Amino acid sequence: MADAKILVHPAFRIGTISPRIYGAFLEPIGTMVNGCMYNPRHPSADGKGFRQDFIKALKEAGLKAIRLPGGNFVSGWDWKDSIGPLSERKAHLDPAWFQYIPNDVGHDEYLQWAECIGAESMYTVNLGTGTIRDAMDAVEYTNHPEGTYWSDLRRKNGHPMPYGVKTWYLGNEMDGPWQIGSWEKDPRGYGVMAHEVSKAMKWTNPGIETAACASSSPFLAHYPQWDLEVLQECYETVDYLSLHHYHSAPAGDWAALLGGSCYFEDYIRTETALCDFVQAKMRSPRKMMLSFDEYGTMARPCSKLNPGYGPHNLAAAHYRFDPDRKYLRYDPDDMSNARQYPQQSDMFDALTAASTLLVFLRHADRVKIACMTHGINSLAAADRLHVWKAGAHYPLTQLMQYGQGVSLRTAVEGPTFDLPGYAIDDNAQYQSREGLPYLDTAAAAQEEKGELCVFVINRHPQDEICAEIDVSAFSGYELTEHIQMYSSDPDATSTWEHPEAVVPEVNTETKQAGGTVKAGFAPLSWNVLRFSLPMKKA
Repeated sequence: MADAKILVHPAFRIGTISPRIYGAFLEPIGTMVNGCMYNPRHPSADGKGFRQDFIKALKEAGLKAIRLPGGNFVSGWDWKDSIGPLSERKAHLDPAWFQYIPNDVGHDEYLQWAECIGAESMYTVNLGTGTIRDAMDAVEYTNHPEGTYWSDLRRKNGHPMPYGVKTWYLGNEMDGPWQIGSWEKDPRGYGVMAHEVSKAMKWTNPGIETAACASSSPFLAHYPQWDLEVLQECYETVDYLSLHHYHSAPAGDWAALLGGSCYFEDYIRTETALCDFVQAKMRSPRKMMLSFDEYGTMARPCSKLNPGYGPHNLAAAHYRFDPDRKYLRYDPDDMSNARQYPQQSDMFDALTAASTLLVFLRHADRVKIACMTHGINSLAAADRLHVWKAGAHYPLTQLMQYGQGVSLRTAVEGPTFDLPGYAIDDNAQYQSREGLPYLDTAAAAQEEKGELCVFVINRHPQDEICAEIDVSAFSGYELTEHIQMYSSDPDATSTWEHPEAVVPEVNTETKQAGGTVKAGFAPLSWNVLRFSLPMKKA
């Protein structure tokens, strides 16, 4: 007898899946820019200093979209100082990350690099220290064909054709106390600014779309009231609400690590409800879409709590001034010295990334853009000289390929687990949850191709779960293959020298009888079950 049952039906439609949910985020911190994207001393570097091996890997992976050039960085950055001949560019301090910014990678380089990998650029303007005029000029320089000062300057700087950037973010995390020029204390002021900047940018280039910032963390004391006040000022002139969230859990606690997708879901539901409330209040025909353009999951040790700060006091953690802190100058040819993200195992990265993407699929009617913070290195792991495929590469590229068309709701019956509340520190405090299914699922149908894909993560850390998948409503569809990625060592990590520590394989034990498939899902595994109509088999 099966441990679980999964029902998929063509009538359980959620919405059309946007390819842009398979995007990445780029900011000059860590080695994303200095070392991976840019290293003029790398053997494969071109005339702009771009690593061609890294470009080739991302192009082959099929990265759909990328939000750039930040991030906290943009609130103190003047794009105008980063264009033109390198010898004439201005170097600046970056107070967001305490680093020197020489502007050897500037506005044009970011956009031209995205063109090289075939990804759509989605650009963040500076609304911390920047002005409406700066934003208008950026749009004119980037997208206007010719005949104006800024468009002709772009042509002079070596890019005759407009870049055609469609999506523009109106600042970054503008409610964050860590942000330069933060609007933390004045949500209405930011809402008015976003409204006015969006108008001006769209008048400069009709046809573009804009995204206003939501609260950048559900742990902030003013969430979600801040978001409501912003939306009431700019609802009619922006197209997306920009969401960010980084989930933390103790290392080795797989229930908290993978169950954390429920907190992403909570955040999406709250923001969707706010948008719909404002739509009703304003009697607007427009339905706001969501852009989840920074996200990630990381393992962190629990810190000692300080009750005097109060719960969820994210501001207290950022109003700090260290007199001994020094600005650092990073060498792209010495990746060991750069600020790094926490190093995780391949299965950790693969399962947590895929789990969050399944959330976005389950909300495909509203989430139309998503950008994984470490997405480019999940698709193409790199060190100073080499590029290889880490474990996360496989579920991400499989979702890009098979997670298209229409998202379908799945009904799951089976074993569940409870997630006790826990606190990583004074800020990252998570409420308890009950009855989370061990099988984390989503489905996508490409009806014109006669294809159906069911995605399954077994979140149980020890047990295989056997399941019956009911696809009988998809008359004539046959199982094409069951792709499984599993490692008996959850700490296994691929490297350049050993690139196949964690790779997918075909599970030949999975069988179909009529409209039912019987499959075994290994513990802590990623699974793709592909179905197709016989006359349309790939």
